[in-house]
Order: sequence, then C-alpha cells, then structure tokens
Amino acid sequence: MRAVVLQSNYLPWKGYFDLIHDCDVFIFYDEANYTKNDWRNRNRIYSPNGLQWLTIPIPRESVHLKISQVRIIDRYWQKKHLKVIRYAYESAPYFVQLEPLLEEFYVRKTWESLTELNHDMIERISRLLGIHTRFLDSKDFELQGGRTSRLLDLLTKVGADEYLTGPSAKEYLNPEEPLFRAKGIRITYKDYSGYPSYRQQSRPFIHQVSILDLLANIKLEEIGSYIWGWREEGQGPRQPSPTEGASAHRS
Repeated sequence: MRAVVLQSNYLPWKGYFDLIHDCDVFIFYDEANYTKNDWRNRNRIYSPNGLQWLTIPIPRESVHLKISQVRIIDRYWQKKHLKVIRYAYESAPYFVQLEPLLEEFYVRKTWESLTELNHDMIERISRLLGIHTRFLDSKDFELQGGRTSRLLDLLTKVGADEYLTGPSAKEYLNPEEPLFRAKGIRITYKDYSGYPSYRQQSRPFIHQVSILDLLANIKLEEIGSYIWGWREEGQGPRQPSPTEGASAHRS
C-alpha cells in the first residue's frame, strides 16, 4: 500500500493533488510545527494582472504552535479572498466550476481552525477531481520517538509498504533509508517535472499556483490529464498552442 504523509496547505498547487491521486492513503500530518512564510496559510493565484497572494491572517504566536493548534481569528479574510478570486477568474472559461466551491468555502461557513479549513478544502477538491484516495489524520494515532521514528511508526500502523513523498525530502531522508528498508517500506520521490501547459489568464505560464487556476481555466473532466493523465504510457506532455499561456491583460 502506498502512503503519503504531509502537512496540510491552503488551496494547494496541482503537485499536491498529484501526490494525493498517486497514493492509497493520504495522512495529514498537522502535528508538525507551524512554519512562517510557508504554504500552510497562503498560496498564489494568477489573475490577468499577474500573480497575487492569498494569505489567511493568523496570530503571531502561531510560530510556537503545531499546525493543528493554529486558530483563525480574523473575521473578514473570507470576504477579501472571495473578492480577489472572483476578480481574478470571473473571465476565465470555466469560472462556473469554481462558484460552488467559493460558496462553500467562503460564504456558508466561518472557519476558526486552519487545519479544519485546509482538510475540508483539500478533500472537497480531491473528490471533485475524481480522486478516491482515503484520508487520515496523524492526530488519531499514538506515535513515539523523533521525526523519523514517528513517521515510520505511522506508516507501519497504516500498513504501508511504500512511502511517496516530494523531491525536497530526499536530502534528509537519504541517510534514513536503511531504517525504512528494515521496516519493509520503499521510499519513492515524486517527480513534478513535465506538467503540460494550458491557457492561463496571464503570461508567462506559471505552474506553481493554486489548483484554483486549473479549475477556472480547464474543463473539469480534462483537469486530470494536466496533472497525472499525461504520464500514461506512450504519451508525453501535451504541447500548448502558440496562444496558450497568454491572454489580454486587464488594465
């Protein structure tokens, strides 16, 4: 069984959902420390005016807490983010696909927990994309030891024989690989290269933006082919047309 163990992010980029798609069980690991200027409470969208940050305001003391302990105390950020997203993508060809999500995320509910918000958004978008991966939460397990020991303990308890992770983890995991092999767990590092381009609201083309960008610009049934489907045997990345990645800028 292939497992991913990862901190939750706010409106993650497509690579995050690529990981979710490729595993049998995805375990949120929000018992890790909150890190400032990371993706836990912010991400980027790509409007006709260029890149824009969406950042959830959180208390300063959050840097001393676990991600799962971070509270959202601002009562106006949802309206602000909704307004910015609408402005960025209202002219996109498939903005209608975003509207139910925006209503659910920013209008119907008031969020107090960063973890609750991120988990809900990630799971909701995953199901919308047709991903059937099982989601678990590390807080529901009693884990022992330091960083690597806790990870191994978690993987063992869910019955994983393969651990899928991002390429940035290779530096610190390489020395630990014998410990994983001893537990019968193989480590696989995800390759994020080769994603096909598509028509965005601005240029040049940028991959590292929130999944909202794909949801607004590509028909729902075709989004998978831009994240994982292009890797099917005999298929390379789709080549964009000369006009893709460009559109008129709004003044």
